[in-house]
Amino acid sequence: MSNPNFSIPISSIDDARIETISGWTNGCVSFWREAFLVVPAVLLLLYLGFQARRHVRKLTHRMPYVMIAYYALLWFSALLNLTWSLLQDWQCASGMAVGWNLLSLSTEIGMLLLEISIVAFLLQENYASGLESLAHTFLISGSFVAADVLVQSIFIFGFGVPLLVNSSATDWGKWGVLFVRTLILTAIYCYILFVHYSKWRDRLPPRPSFYKYVVAMFAFSVMMLLACGMAGFGFSFGIWCYNILVICRHSLYLPYLYLTFLADFFQEEDWLLDSAYYSEMKEAGFFDTDWE
Repeated sequence: MSNPNFSIPISSIDDARIETISGWTNGCVSFWREAFLVVPAVLLLLYLGFQARRHVRKLTHRMPYVMIAYYALLWFSALLNLTWSLLQDWQCASGMAVGWNLLSLSTEIGMLLLEISIVAFLLQENYASGLESLAHTFLISGSFVAADVLVQSIFIFGFGVPLLVNSSATDWGKWGVLFVRTLILTAIYCYILFVHYSKWRDRLPPRPSFYKYVVAMFAFSVMMLLACGMAGFGFSFGIWCYNILVICRHSLYLPYLYLTFLADFFQEEDWLLDSAYYSEMKEAGFFDTDWE
């Protein structure tokens, strides 16, 4: 009696495995995708909320206009990012295409404005915190963000290119625009790294955390660039990588930005206040103890 043959094609197993791995990154509604987006966004807002009183008190103590603007933008971006994370099903709901595109553009405005304004701040030779420095920084970043949003709006609403819709389809228009956009950001970070290793490195802030931020953003931009390139040529692995990187950006960028720029500022404020209290107590004679 012959044994029945229950052989399963290897190709079908590989396809099923790839579909299982990428299922939570593609599509409109996925539990794991929403979890990786919503949980970090909620935790960041909870932390900012618990620290808001202390942060506002320290910001109003010295009135550093640049840091006040970054702190307000962080709140604005965090709130929009949480809304964007909670409304992922809008991108596939009937009649919600315009609402999803507007929400996605608004979220991107906040995050990109933070990113570009920090780049503009790093490239300044004078790191003053006055209104003139603030106006110069946000004039550059605002112009860049306005041009970016205008181009994206033309392609989305004018040509119907699904730039902001999460899908596994290959669209030359979508991946071409995203590739060029990412290429510009990669070139900016590459230029900052070039300045760091050149004779003009004194123009950059002498802080290792700033340099590590630029290195991290450059590496992230290069990965995004490669993912867009592969996706444009029809490689499903490129689309999967791009979706993973989008999730990482929305869940990790804002906390990383806070830790790199704002956390140090608030810690320095604590040190300055402690030093001031110590000086006042020393002048008052609290430490004039005779040890003999």
